[in-house]
Amino acid sequence: MAQTHQVVFFDAAETLFHIKGSVAEIYQHYAVLHGFKQTPESLTAIKQAFSRAFKDAPPAIFASTEPAALKQSERLWWFDIVHNVFYRVGMFEGFDEFFEEVFEVFADPKTWTLYPETEQVLNQLKAQGMELGIISNFDSRLFPVLRGLGIERYFDTVTISSLSQAAKPAPKIFQLALEKHAVDPEEAVHVGDSLRDDVEGATRAGLAGVLIDRELRQSESLPLGAVRIASLAELPSLLQRIAS
Repeated sequence: MAQTHQVVFFDAAETLFHIKGSVAEIYQHYAVLHGFKQTPESLTAIKQAFSRAFKDAPPAIFASTEPAALKQSERLWWFDIVHNVFYRVGMFEGFDEFFEEVFEVFADPKTWTLYPETEQVLNQLKAQGMELGIISNFDSRLFPVLRGLGIERYFDTVTISSLSQAAKPAPKIFQLALEKHAVDPEEAVHVGDSLRDDVEGATRAGLAGVLIDRELRQSESLPLGAVRIASLAELPSLLQRIAS
């Protein structure tokens, strides 16, 4: 990792905050309300179907950045994902109404919760003189979530895939974020929970990569120079050690 960093970028979901419960549980709950026939195997089936649907889907990047058209593109992209999931696990008559409701659930800050250390760490980094940014494959629903969780004020920039016409791990989205801060890649760190999207993507773009691995479950080796931490609380001291 470089000796001097001016900007710290973060992934959003599962790095700064996380879902209350699980994504599969939320989808199953609302699907049942609209007529889905739940079985003991449904939750596992939904999780597996989402994993496959995401692998089969194109990146969530769109030609238009006009707000209304962008939101419609995001909605249609997610409709295809969720339809693919329930086509595999069991379609039901009220699917369209279910989708409209559950899509808005994930824009509601009450669906999410901050990790206990998040705000303290953001405050510490600001006190150290760092510029902060977000680089995320989340869509435009991220903005109300950040506002509702009370952390929007910490970030100088927010770069999301649907507005950038690029998604992690592609170098382009990291380059766009760097340009907003007018820094070179070696002057920035990116922190996230995905080895592929966050750490490998960042290091290929020339940034330092930090993997947040709270359960210490990811056994894969890291790219040269990348670092693994178990909590965001380790980050301020890590950055100070690197700069000393």
